[in-house]
Amino acid sequence: MGITYEDFLDLNYEPSSEELVCTFRIDPATGMSTEAAASRVASESSNGTWAALRTGADFTDMGATAFAIDGDVIKVAYPAGLFEPGNMPQVLSCIAGNIMGMKAVDTIRLVDCEWPESVVSTYPGPLLGSSVREEIFGVTDRPITATVPKPKVGLSTKAHAEIGYDAWVGGVDLLKDDENLTDQAFNPFSDRLTESLALRDDAQDETGEVKSYLINVTADTNTMLDRVDEVAAQGGEYVMVDIITAGWAGLQTVRERTEKHGIAIHAHRAMHAAFDRMPTHGVSMRVLAQVSRLCGVDQLHTGTAGLGKLANEDTVGINEWLAGDLHGMTDVLPVASGGLHPGLVPDLLDATGTNVCVQLGGGIHGHPDGTKAGAVALRAAIDAYVAGESISQAAEETPELAVALDKWGTETPR
Repeated sequence: MGITYEDFLDLNYEPSSEELVCTFRIDPATGMSTEAAASRVASESSNGTWAALRTGADFTDMGATAFAIDGDVIKVAYPAGLFEPGNMPQVLSCIAGNIMGMKAVDTIRLVDCEWPESVVSTYPGPLLGSSVREEIFGVTDRPITATVPKPKVGLSTKAHAEIGYDAWVGGVDLLKDDENLTDQAFNPFSDRLTESLALRDDAQDETGEVKSYLINVTADTNTMLDRVDEVAAQGGEYVMVDIITAGWAGLQTVRERTEKHGIAIHAHRAMHAAFDRMPTHGVSMRVLAQVSRLCGVDQLHTGTAGLGKLANEDTVGINEWLAGDLHGMTDVLPVASGGLHPGLVPDLLDATGTNVCVQLGGGIHGHPDGTKAGAVALRAAIDAYVAGESISQAAEETPELAVALDKWGTETPR
């Protein structure tokens, strides 16, 4: 028996419920038909190669099948046995590995995945997911809020923590490190953790509300585990991981450790655009979000539904997938961030709903009257939305919001 490219294409094939089905958008190379390119995608991503192969009795067929073609969109079904249970790097080495550089296609994009229970059941998923709103903050009727001190790097530990305090007492729920702040000399990790949590406790005493801190533990895997332990020992409820740059294996290992401590993972998606920015090539943000959920993040940045400063891919659709049923797996709380200010809150929440985290940086700290006033303005805009009041009505009652609207209006920044 031999294996050729033709063995990986069957347009009459019907995948079983136990197969992983991936949707790709492809542009075949010059002189290559879509059918020929589809068979090569299925072959290279499973057990084929460029030459015809002979097999014997000691062979288990783990070949994928390209079974549907609609214009430039193809679907490929993968047998669950192809994948090592619970090993996301290995899965991605199949479905988003060598095929991304194949000469048979000029471009190829992994658009979507349909994950079978046989695969999903081998991953932990989020520990808390969107229940962080209630489990940590006691909030059920409004988005939780977060802010990153600005400038995002360069602040001393003392200045960083003090900005956090001002934001917390102004009404923000979460202080957050930015993606490139870890353990630099100007703001060491351990000092920042201790001083920020101390002022967090003061803010809780002053406001009567629960406050928390998304401290960035991103580093090599062993260091991340040490930092997770340190956060837990000091009473932190969260850690933050730059999940793309840290890698899926690192994230999976961190998820095991956070389970031990009962703390949540806030996922920053820095570098995602290297995979998803080009609409015709790479891996979609939708798939990156799916992988993030399987690996166990509780909160994930998913964009601002076209309202902020960053390019976004189908924020609403991704959020719906993160909230939907996945064979009983816990959901993920979406985080909207990047170029937001209080005047955008109504349009944002119209698009995303209120089961989200709304994060503002410059839209808080750039307030003419300072960080606390910016935090008050954000909280007033959110509370008004939840109460069914217009933002203009809320501005009449909250001077800080009126100042924010005078400065930024209700338009997206450029």
